Amino acid sequence: MGTIKLKNIRTHSFHGCLEEESKIGSDYIVNLEIKTDLRKSSVSDELSDTVDYVLLNRIVMEEMAVRSKLLEHVAHRIIKRIFSEIAAVSRILVAVSKVNPPINGDVEMVTIEVEEYRN
Repeated sequence: MGTIKLKNIRTHSFHGCLEEESKIGSDYIVNLEIKTDLRKSSVSDELSDTVDYVLLNRIVMEEMAVRSKLLEHVAHRIIKRIFSEIAAVSRILVAVSKVNPPINGDVEMVTIEVEEYRN
């Protein structure tokens, strides 16, 4: 097995329970880690033999563009879609962070992390 990581994917999205968040939006950072078999691609040097991280990034960006109240919901959609579209992925760890959350405190970011394995 091997690991592919996409670190600090930055997006401006409109998630949150507050009405203002749906209009103003916030900055988000997504970290994605997937487990897959990298042996074939390490020998063949062919993109078709691995998981394309361009596709992984596109999935994250498209799902972050769909408004949700909860970060957990966004993470679930990202995981569900990756498992649906990329059969070679056996495990996903995704962290979604809201930068400067509106929580009446000096908090740099709030992060949820979800890990799931293919059934």
